[in-house]
Amino acid sequence: MEKILLFIVLFSSALCKATSIESVSRDLINEKNISVPSPTMKDWTVAIYMNGRSNIEPFALADLNRLETQGSDENINIVVEIGRAKGLENDTTQDGDWSGVKRFYVTKDEDIQKVNSIPIEDLGEIDMGDWKKAADFLSWAKENYPAKKFMFIIWDHGWGWIDPLKPGENPAGKNKSISHDFVSGNYIKTTELSNIFKQAGTVDLYASMACFMQMAEVAYEIRDYAQVIAGSEEVIQLPSFNFEDFFSLLKKNPHADAEKAGVYLTETFKEMYSRPEYQDLLISTKYGTQLSAIRGKKLYEFARIMKEYSKYISVEAEEKAILAAKKDVLRFEVGDEVTDPNKLISFYADICHFAQLLYENTLDPIKKDKAGQFYHKIKNYLEKELVVSNVYLNKDRTGKDYSNAHGISVHIPGEPGHLIDYHKTYSSLAFEKATSWSKAIKRIEESKK
Repeated sequence: MEKILLFIVLFSSALCKATSIESVSRDLINEKNISVPSPTMKDWTVAIYMNGRSNIEPFALADLNRLETQGSDENINIVVEIGRAKGLENDTTQDGDWSGVKRFYVTKDEDIQKVNSIPIEDLGEIDMGDWKKAADFLSWAKENYPAKKFMFIIWDHGWGWIDPLKPGENPAGKNKSISHDFVSGNYIKTTELSNIFKQAGTVDLYASMACFMQMAEVAYEIRDYAQVIAGSEEVIQLPSFNFEDFFSLLKKNPHADAEKAGVYLTETFKEMYSRPEYQDLLISTKYGTQLSAIRGKKLYEFARIMKEYSKYISVEAEEKAILAAKKDVLRFEVGDEVTDPNKLISFYADICHFAQLLYENTLDPIKKDKAGQFYHKIKNYLEKELVVSNVYLNKDRTGKDYSNAHGISVHIPGEPGHLIDYHKTYSSLAFEKATSWSKAIKRIEESKK
């Protein structure tokens, strides 16, 4: 079963040097009776790297129209770099059937069927799977739309930490794990995420409008570059974020800091999926949903705890307790009903729920005491320090409740099985270097009944 996976990906690209906002055609401005935005300091600039150069092009255009229902105002800039292509699956002729990548300053408009914002730049056929292009977009947004606070969103497909490997591809090839450009075949590696911010500078709030991206392995790569990191442990179903209510709240409270904005993003997400029509969607597709916002700098202490926990699992944990936790932990939908019918092969899972199950299933009193200490340490740290806001709804198709999603996942191997080919690059991740989590992975993989 093919799933539409979406990612918040604020990635932008430009082959040519970004021009100033004054380069917008005056004829178009006059024709549309729209004022050219001046590069004055505002409270927020929200820059969205919307890669629709894939099978999700119609949804990219739909979300751009949704953004227009709020539009920029005197306190907030909304800028979008959106890409689309011809001839791909789900190709649409909507909005002129153009191909390539354009930058928009989003203006308010009630027509949800047509994009009426004036394009600031037409970048042509560029590769949105190149991290340098994403960095170019963020740099451009900062230069032309100065603000006290910046939010960067990457909108596209996402695969968590893994870099998928296409059949027959050389493992030394260039395929990558987020912002998939189906035209170039390129996408951005997890280990390249930090390069965007090294080149373009830090942001206050980063969000992935993409599946599986709220993983410790992903977030740790950008821990120094965003005060708050938002994303989902699970697949993000359509209609993606609740952009309408999020921007409505931010426009009413433009002085909100990054943490407050992260709360707006998560709480409006929960409200939207609580509506009857979206509850029906989740039930019919047999999905739960989750979104969280975490503090970037707090990932350092989380990694220290995880390093100790990895050692405990790899050396001391009871075999039967590992097996029970491995079986019952809340896993996320890497496969589907055909490839993973009981959802036991999936290798992404909630770390706090795993720690709880490992503790509850440990029998030896001494080991149980230690397992309990780790569980409570992880749980308390997530609730009191790392997680700003965590929302969830419903159960998955196996009946597991999403109240067991605590805000951050990690790679926790399941039962033997094949779901996707990917590059064996775990050792290159900053999280692995800080925690040696691969030792825990190895012990969990090798645990047998």
